[in-house]
Amino acid sequence: MIHRSTKEKMHPRNRFRDGYDFAALIASSPPLARWVRRNAHGDPSIDYAEGDAVQALNRALLKQAYEIATWDVPGGYLCPPVPGRSDYVHHLADLLAKGRDGIPRGPGVRVLDIGVGASCIYPLIGTSEYGWSFVGSEVDPRALASAQGLAEANRRGDSTSVFRLQEDRSRSFRGVIRPGESYDASMCNPPFHASAADARSQTERKRRNLGLLESTSPSRNFGGRAGELWCPGGELGFLLRMIAESVEVRDQVRWFTSLVSRSAHLPRLERAVGDAGASEWTTLEMGQGQKRSRILAWTFRASDLRV
Repeated sequence: MIHRSTKEKMHPRNRFRDGYDFAALIASSPPLARWVRRNAHGDPSIDYAEGDAVQALNRALLKQAYEIATWDVPGGYLCPPVPGRSDYVHHLADLLAKGRDGIPRGPGVRVLDIGVGASCIYPLIGTSEYGWSFVGSEVDPRALASAQGLAEANRRGDSTSVFRLQEDRSRSFRGVIRPGESYDASMCNPPFHASAADARSQTERKRRNLGLLESTSPSRNFGGRAGELWCPGGELGFLLRMIAESVEVRDQVRWFTSLVSRSAHLPRLERAVGDAGASEWTTLEMGQGQKRSRILAWTFRASDLRV
């Protein structure tokens, strides 16, 4: 059966729901000050096309909200929007709370982050907010090493973060989930584009809209490598393969979830989930400013076996 919920704004528990207090951010992270300017409305802001400015803002947000003292992304890798990533974690927490007496917290809650990325953003937020433990997979050894370094530098309590190299780019679960392991949920931010050319075209379009096309200094805000940006079949192909493969580990993961950027993909994906034999699936709508995205979640377990 299908359930839908619509959120017009950020999640109620999102620490950035009411905007940024730049004065407080600068007070806790002084290096941010050099990037803050007044925008056209006279409000303090940064140039979001400037990668170093976005990195400085992210560091300040993570430090202020989550006491994450060490954070960086190597050059060329995606620099994620922290508020949007936080929203995913909070919606996942609500999903795991279904049928339970409140949100499950602590290191006993295990989450698989497929494509953890060099930023390690989901394990850092999930550990800080809820004390969860994570296994993060990556096809890129350098990104995996970066994520592991960030997790070790920001270790907290009894939560654990383990990182595993996915050697088969066509797989999500095989080679990562081991026999006998169980997870409360999996999460993923899938590659969006179907080819390198498609990814380059989108980047050039963004830069053109911001008057940056002729610039010789690339912005790290438009960074990203092959595994982050594109794969055969793009987002739709990636998620269809993930859904088909989830059947193999249906008894080891309570809830499978993934971001879906294009709403036009939802009918095909929901049909695939139903055809795979899922007992329930849901689409959770998210909104951050003008941007809209959604989480597709599905499970093969009966409702009384999800706790």
